Amino acid sequence: MVKRAAGALLQSIEIDRSSARTIGTQLTSKLRNLILTGALKAGERLPASRTLANDLGIARATVIDSFDQLISEGLIEARIGAGTYVSQALGAEWPSLPDKPQKAEPVTRARLARLMASATSRFAHRLQHEPRAFTTAMPAFDAFPMAQWARLSAKYWRRPHYAALGYPEPQGYRPLRQAIAAHLRANRGIACEWQQIFVVAGAQQAFQLIASMLIDPGDKVWFENPGAIGARNSLILYGANLVAVPIDRNGLVVEEGLKAAPRFRVAFTTPSHQQPLGAKMSLERRFALLQAAEAARAWIIEDDWDGEFCFAGKPLPTLKGVDATGRVIYVGTFSKSLFPALRVGFFLAPPALVETFETALEAFSPGVPTSLQAIISDFIDEGLFATHIRRMRKLYAERYQVFFDHASEQLAEWLEIVPTNTGMHTIGILRGGLTGATVSAAAAERGLTVAPISRFCIEPIETEGLVMGFSGISPAQIKSGVAVLAEVLAGCARTMPAKRQKSRRSAA
Repeated sequence: MVKRAAGALLQSIEIDRSSARTIGTQLTSKLRNLILTGALKAGERLPASRTLANDLGIARATVIDSFDQLISEGLIEARIGAGTYVSQALGAEWPSLPDKPQKAEPVTRARLARLMASATSRFAHRLQHEPRAFTTAMPAFDAFPMAQWARLSAKYWRRPHYAALGYPEPQGYRPLRQAIAAHLRANRGIACEWQQIFVVAGAQQAFQLIASMLIDPGDKVWFENPGAIGARNSLILYGANLVAVPIDRNGLVVEEGLKAAPRFRVAFTTPSHQQPLGAKMSLERRFALLQAAEAARAWIIEDDWDGEFCFAGKPLPTLKGVDATGRVIYVGTFSKSLFPALRVGFFLAPPALVETFETALEAFSPGVPTSLQAIISDFIDEGLFATHIRRMRKLYAERYQVFFDHASEQLAEWLEIVPTNTGMHTIGILRGGLTGATVSAAAAERGLTVAPISRFCIEPIETEGLVMGFSGISPAQIKSGVAVLAEVLAGCARTMPAKRQKSRRSAA
């Protein structure tokens, strides 16, 4: 009598006994891969469990368990008295592969894809976010009150399961909305009710939600030039026709906006500390912008991204604080005031839009994790947030002064540092024909992050300069960073084309 064949010879299977994965998991995975890649064909017989166990030096029970798993997945089938085979069904269902790779068709049908395709040239890449000299918008992680945060976090997770583990409220956790409203009334001069506050996954989601609700493709949107990159990308994504409005020392130049587009749908502005130039919008400009929006029946998005950190003098009121027309949508974030990993922001809707945003968030928003919101709420209610802001103002003032003193001394030949008394960064105007793009690229090779002003621009401007953050690094890092930047600037000046060097000498 002829003895039945033992089945396929599976010499390619190797078991790694040092792996954290169990031997059974490894065997099942490798058999599955052989079947799905076609190495084992439909109808091909597998070795008997005893034979495969002997070949691999493993227990027979492990092989039987793997076979049972693959049978449950429909990849193999056991035939009584005949052995175990690769499922015949795979032969009928296995797709045939083309001889040559097929070129994927471009995705152009969806509205979002069309908008992205048409606007690709106007999008800007994210800024670097490494905590090194001179990354912008980086809080002082080394000064964050981790012990207090950990205490509040532990307190939250001791709550009843239903409170800690349930679905979040789409519009935001009510105690946090109430705490934010109280903070804005007391510290930012904004008269508001908690029902106007909506908590979202960072300011970026706020911009996207606002754009999706208020902007139709092609609508004209005034946008600061240069201006905030994240907001710019969000508005472009929803089809906004951005109108570049210049900035001067008093902020957004309303007269230029009216010349370019008197009938606009939305205006975007950062009045408390213009991103990136640092100007504070004057009261005259604020009233002019509010009047222009009222005349055009337009909305204003006020991004108060780091206005909390006015460390010298009294800050100007927010634009929302002087809004008597109900045209301003105020956007805030905890990414700068606390830390960016939270991804928690909020916006304050004018009364006319509250119901609209309530409905939109109820219908489409999964909500921000309740745990994060509850901890922030307690952080505010216990007075820790106000204490933290005061401490950061003092710390950022000290770090700014270190940066200003050393940069003014060591970089003056190539860079004019523009003084500031607010925020987490300042700018430097390049001298002698140097360009921001050239210096930025050279600085990156030396481990520095200095962004050219040009990357914030929708349309070119004459000013060549650098945007430099000081908030997220220690005084020692600031000093060493300035020293390296001096070497970078000197090197760029030496390698400038002869024509530019001649122009630089003439200007001197």
